[in-house]
Amino acid sequence: MNKTVNINLANTFFHIDEEAYAKLRRYLESIKKSFDGTPGSDEIIADIEARIAELFSEKMENDRQVITMKEVDDVITVMGQPEDYHVDEDLFDEPQSASSESETKRSKKLFRDWDNKYIGGVCAGLQHYLGIDALWIRILFLILAIFGSGFGLILYFVLWILVPEATTTAEKLDMRGEPINISNIEKKVKEGIDDVAEKVKNVDYDKMGNRVKSGSRSFFEGLSSVLGFLVSLVGKFIGIILIIVGAFTLVALFIGLFTAGVVDVIHVPGVDFYNLMNITGIPAWAISTLVFFVVGIPFFFLFYLGLKILVNNLKSLGGWAKAVLVLVWVAAVGTLVVIGVKQASMHAYTGQIREDKALITSTPIDTLSISMGKYEYYNSEFNMEIDGMSMQYDGDGEKILHSEDVRFDILPSEDDQMRIEIVRNANGANYKEAREMAEKIIYNYRFDDKRLILDDYLLTDWANKFRDQEIRIKLYLPVGQKIVLKSDTRYHLGYRTLNANGYYSYKMIDHLWEMTKEGKLICLDCPIEEEEEEEPVEVEEVLEEEVIEESAAEILEEVELPQIEE
Repeated sequence: MNKTVNINLANTFFHIDEEAYAKLRRYLESIKKSFDGTPGSDEIIADIEARIAELFSEKMENDRQVITMKEVDDVITVMGQPEDYHVDEDLFDEPQSASSESETKRSKKLFRDWDNKYIGGVCAGLQHYLGIDALWIRILFLILAIFGSGFGLILYFVLWILVPEATTTAEKLDMRGEPINISNIEKKVKEGIDDVAEKVKNVDYDKMGNRVKSGSRSFFEGLSSVLGFLVSLVGKFIGIILIIVGAFTLVALFIGLFTAGVVDVIHVPGVDFYNLMNITGIPAWAISTLVFFVVGIPFFFLFYLGLKILVNNLKSLGGWAKAVLVLVWVAAVGTLVVIGVKQASMHAYTGQIREDKALITSTPIDTLSISMGKYEYYNSEFNMEIDGMSMQYDGDGEKILHSEDVRFDILPSEDDQMRIEIVRNANGANYKEAREMAEKIIYNYRFDDKRLILDDYLLTDWANKFRDQEIRIKLYLPVGQKIVLKSDTRYHLGYRTLNANGYYSYKMIDHLWEMTKEGKLICLDCPIEEEEEEEPVEVEEVLEEEVIEESAAEILEEVELPQIEE
């Protein structure tokens, strides 16, 4: 087994096989000899080492992987041999060979071109990426800024924040879509040196001609420095916000959904709310996992975007990792949609079971007292409910569904007999199933000669789940029958109960009511609502009319009218 060596290549640490290290060292030494005495050789060597480090990083699956001879050979194949390139002053003045022209172009990457910038290098970078002259791109941004309500400026600053600057030679080659090998790196560095020399040589010739342009560039360079700092500051702030929001959401989501899944497995008391709703039979931990993926993956990307904004050299997730996360998210969303549709289909139909019974008494009832009865095993600790339904326990300690969705209305009877009609309602995937769910509702009432006690709850077996179970009661009273509504009926009296006094249902309690032939209840002991506040006005109006009439009569008496002879 070969020994491993730890090396620092372009400020990146690698574990490399001893034989591979020897070959890599010889390769780098031969490159240094090839560029010995060449202008910009140090920059060329630094860029080559950075490119080699980048290639090694792409091939490594984890930080502890050891670079072997295979990886070194692959890198040398990509970069090329030093002896393939003749480094001399005439190299870049010669036409490109046919082989180099036919060399496959790399896909371009979007960078800001700081060398050809006017403000921030955004338009110059888009020029390389889109293949459109930077002048037309600048004109487009200007038009959007003037006629697009400032959209051009916003878009420019967003790109300034998000698009990195091409600083290294490798990044500049990536920006143009050129292969990053020894030849192109050397060529790019040499072009930079020639550009500087050309600018120095022509400075006197261009000084007067470019004075205005130079002044505007100086102004914009100063402005861009200030704006660059502000944009960088805003970008860092946005990055921090994204990290905080993403991290907090992920942690809260993990704790909440993980807790929901765990308590479902170990059945902690009071957390059966999910099982109350769940008709599909899918366990809570599975739903929690799906929800975590659906909500968590977008916030993870927000968190990662914040890190990318703050950390310039943050290693990319990689195309495969992003693709897998997107596929998982799409699959989780699709699964939740299917589950939701299945859950909703269980409530597609409503079934009813009606029970009509006469309330027969041994002697006539002068006044009937109506009240509500409570569930004797009701435990307020189980306060998690949906639409009034919650999980309770019966007398044997078994789970049972308890709902307070009970309403009753008082209507006129068609004869002299009191009757009660109880309607049980429930939902189901089809009409037959809905009726079966309605039949399984347990509801009771108690009646004697003077009292009618209606249960303020309904019960059904835990296995029936939540199906919008409800009880609707119609109490039919003959004309002249008197009733008293006790205070516990306040929240169960329905809106179809009519009264001649115009009271709301909550004001009808603890009063004596009588059914009239008009089908309305009339209160016999309610305070008379005095309307005497308007009477004085009416009296005054009457008095004024009388005064006017009297005045007119007096005037007629005083005036002597001519007599008409017949």
